[in-house]
Amino acid sequence: MLVLKYLLVILGIGLFGSSGALLVYDIYLSSQLRRLLGRRRDETTGELVPEDPAEVDHPLRPVRWGLAQRLAAAGVLPLLLALSIAVVPDGSAGVRVSQIWGARPGTLYPGVHLITPLVDSVELYDTREQVYTTAASRPAPSGGAAEASSATGQPEVLTVQAREGLNIGLAVSVRYRLDPQRLSYIHANLPRAVGDEVVAPTVATIYRQLAPNYITREIFATKREELRLSAASAITSRLASDGIIVREVLLRDLKLPEEYAQGLEGLLLKEQENERLGTETEIKQKQVKIAELEAEAQKSRDVKQAEAQAQVRVLQAKAEADSMQYTLPLKQKQIEQSKLEAQARKEATLQNAEAAAQAKIIDSKAELERQKNLSDAEANRIRVTAAADAERMKFEAAVLKQNPMLIQKIIAERLSDKLQIMMVPIDGKNFFANDVLRSAFSSASSSASVEDPEDGTPVAAAQKRSGRRP
Repeated sequence: MLVLKYLLVILGIGLFGSSGALLVYDIYLSSQLRRLLGRRRDETTGELVPEDPAEVDHPLRPVRWGLAQRLAAAGVLPLLLALSIAVVPDGSAGVRVSQIWGARPGTLYPGVHLITPLVDSVELYDTREQVYTTAASRPAPSGGAAEASSATGQPEVLTVQAREGLNIGLAVSVRYRLDPQRLSYIHANLPRAVGDEVVAPTVATIYRQLAPNYITREIFATKREELRLSAASAITSRLASDGIIVREVLLRDLKLPEEYAQGLEGLLLKEQENERLGTETEIKQKQVKIAELEAEAQKSRDVKQAEAQAQVRVLQAKAEADSMQYTLPLKQKQIEQSKLEAQARKEATLQNAEAAAQAKIIDSKAELERQKNLSDAEANRIRVTAAADAERMKFEAAVLKQNPMLIQKIIAERLSDKLQIMMVPIDGKNFFANDVLRSAFSSASSSASVEDPEDGTPVAAAQKRSGRRP
């Protein structure tokens, strides 16, 4: 919509410019034509000289007044259309102000609105939240910075007097915004700079009215929040009547006089010391009380413990007296039972001794029987061995009788483990080493010819010595 408005303005200005340019152009051409037609040639000199304008009866070029008027009228229409469009930006609101009736009721909210051109105009107001801030004290200027600080818009210093008459600096922040529904009232009754000319005096006046109700120490410590709430309520109600909505009132800081601040600091230190001593005294008293209570508790515990022990002993004595009634018969029974057990052990010992004696007699009889059996077995073995030896000797005597050379073989075998004996047939038939053995036997110092004891075949016994002859 802004583009359309600017296009209409450009179009209207262009049409007005075209109308003026057309008139200037036509007037210029007409003057040039009049100047050219108004010259004549001199008869004597032959040069062109200007004629008297009264004598010139030539028609001049007409000026197009009608076309210029139509262009101008056409240019008025876009301008009027552009002036009838009012655009309210975001975060703002407008009031329609008439040249005839003044401020019209109703608020123009952000957007596009149509107004009566050349009669109505729109006054814009910022409806966003604004902050009015005061300072507790003015910072000390350095060098030539005093004039610069006033030009940069430093916060105004708000000073109030307490009940004692001491000056206290307050750092206050007020968040407020204009009520869009009451912009017509604000435009008609309030100055344009609402923050500086309405909010600032109201805040300062209310704080200066409320501060004398409190002493300096209350404002600084105990009733600071109460002062803030009272001031916030009064500021909100007073500015609401002027169409200003207060969101929040903050009391950021307090600035006490230097002397009072030093004295208050010393007083606070003394109060803290007093509170510390009082706290320590209370702690000591509580510790004494605790010790007394602990002693009483220990005493009560000791008394109760002694009473409990006495009761326990009484109960134990009663229990022992009651148990003695059953203990004596039980002891008698135990004595009788011990006598019976001793008699039983005596009888068992005698029986065990008799059984052991009988067992020893049986063992001795068994040992005699075993030794007798062993001697019989040994005698039988000797008889059998003697009979076997006699039989073996008889057999060996028969063998030796048949083969006398067997004694020499046995002696040769027992004389040395290096002697080797080989039995071969004496005739050497079917024997592969006949020639070798025959030469060996011929060179041997002794040889013998015996018969085979089993079949009577003659064989030759060759003895190969190593060391000595048998």
